[in-house]
Amino acid sequence: MIEPPQKVQRTYLFMVVAVALVIRLGGVAFLYPERLNPDRDHWRFAGETGRIARSLVQGRGFSSPFHADTGPTALMTPVYPFLVAVAFKIFGIYTKTSAIAILALDSLFSALTCILVFFIALKSFGDRAALWAAWAWAFFPYAIYFSADFIWPTTLTTLMLSLVFWAALGLGNTSQTSIWVGFGLLCGLAALTDPIVLSVAPWLALWMCSRRYRQLQPWFVPSVAASLAFVAVASPWLIRNYLAFDTFIPFRDNFGLELYVGNNGNTWHFAPGGFHPSNTASEWREYQQMGELAYMRHKREQALDYIARHRGAFAVLSLRRAVYMWTNFWSFSHRYLEAEPLDPPNIFLGTTLTIFALAGLWRAFRHSAAVAMPFAIALFLFPVVYYFTHAEDYYRRPIDPLFVILAVYAVTAGVKSSRAS
Repeated sequence: MIEPPQKVQRTYLFMVVAVALVIRLGGVAFLYPERLNPDRDHWRFAGETGRIARSLVQGRGFSSPFHADTGPTALMTPVYPFLVAVAFKIFGIYTKTSAIAILALDSLFSALTCILVFFIALKSFGDRAALWAAWAWAFFPYAIYFSADFIWPTTLTTLMLSLVFWAALGLGNTSQTSIWVGFGLLCGLAALTDPIVLSVAPWLALWMCSRRYRQLQPWFVPSVAASLAFVAVASPWLIRNYLAFDTFIPFRDNFGLELYVGNNGNTWHFAPGGFHPSNTASEWREYQQMGELAYMRHKREQALDYIARHRGAFAVLSLRRAVYMWTNFWSFSHRYLEAEPLDPPNIFLGTTLTIFALAGLWRAFRHSAAVAMPFAIALFLFPVVYYFTHAEDYYRRPIDPLFVILAVYAVTAGVKSSRAS
């Protein structure tokens, strides 16, 4: 692989990031009014994130994720709500300026992901794939839409997961403790942004440790150093949760609710309404009366009871969720398509991207298992938790950069092979 000169790389990447940012900011100009809807006290302005951010600005701490002052919460991890709180503090709570500022920041996060897409592809598949992958991400429809319209941790999580993946690729070639410590610190920050990163990061580190073990290279001390660094970053949040709730909470306490939303007997939609405190009066009253932890335990018990009594239905439903995560297909029923009218084009885009990405992964394994395995780990492990809880259209977005890279590699390698033939 011949890498482009660094000066050319910097110029090229600046141009790609600038174009990507302009496209996303153009989308913000058209889409931000959707976040200013005053219904349910501006719920569409960041949902639970906005509520927590407002509590922070009003001096009530990290609390009250729904419709009233309900005390401390661990429903979300802290990084993104604090960013929204900074915007609220500077530009006002639920204001037009705050919406534009937050969406512009999300757009910047998405545009900067072009850089990581470039370097991941460059390290794995060479300069041709890297150049085209960076442009593909700049114009990728989901990246544009979710950064320009959706005030949620998704875009920042995408950036952080890409950064973790790129950093992990370098672990196999070094025993320098400081680099492994940096990886641990990065994983801690990423987990405080969204714990879903932990579905991938530890397994990537284990893969790199196994490679170093097979090559008789040092791995134990660097991996322990990375683990301690991770704990150092995560511990303040875990301690805060223990002090607030008098029990150990690993990052978030909402697993029971997520399990219940997807496993309650209602399957017409991938995330049917009527089972969440944010949009259901009975659930909201129960949340208020029981308190957050007791409510989450109760939802977990309800979900597990349903699963125990409907094991076959749960297996089928889990398979449907897996298909949805890879293809965007849930149903073609009239009721469903009325609720999700854009699903047919989403199915085409999602399925096409998956087919090309899997083709790229297959080519990567033919070329080098060492190169392909990190991609396989990320692609196949990242969505597993959603198979058993419930799916959402934005849940796969953090792993999209790797799908784009593999899809571009499939095309560029195919073209190169055809020309060689």
